[in-house]
Amino acid sequence: MIAPDDDELEPDDPKAPSRRCLATGESLPKAVLIRFVVGPDATVVPDLEQRLPGRGLWVRADRAALDRAVAKGLFSRAARATVRTDPEMTNRVEGLLARRLIGLIGLARRAGEAVTGFEKVRDWLKTGSAAVLLAASDGAEDGRGKLRGLTGDRPVIEVLDASELGEAFGRDRAVHAAIAPGGLAEKIVADAGRLAGFRRLD
Repeated sequence: MIAPDDDELEPDDPKAPSRRCLATGESLPKAVLIRFVVGPDATVVPDLEQRLPGRGLWVRADRAALDRAVAKGLFSRAARATVRTDPEMTNRVEGLLARRLIGLIGLARRAGEAVTGFEKVRDWLKTGSAAVLLAASDGAEDGRGKLRGLTGDRPVIEVLDASELGEAFGRDRAVHAAIAPGGLAEKIVADAGRLAGFRRLD
């Protein structure tokens, strides 16, 4: 792996709570950043799980920030070497984040920690069994609004469309879903936050 210059990025200490975005210069929590590494072939590779070996190149989970990093050659600058970046990196990362989020919701479903369907989701919200509400971005506003009114201070995730949310539940479409409290719910909220930076949804 090619290591960036220490003046460009903070040391890649796993215990460090934050990293510097190479596009904006901001020092931000790792949860709102995308980590990249440079492979042996000098190609920049996204590392969504933040586990690949090598010094990390960190960019805010934001479409404009990653577009700037690619267009301005900021990965090469940070690495102090000529590296290759996919011109479609932003769309690629968005797709990877969406796949990862769908996979996490699917894991929650198989663990019995997720339900879909208006009535089941409403029951979970009313009984306190839900930690997170998921609503399809293209679902009818009437139903989404009714469930949103039951969430209180619980997070509402609206970054997947009905076909993507349905995939997590093994069906063609799903408009409403709820996730039980626990580690999977926390991961889902974190990854949904990163995906939201790439999807400008009202």
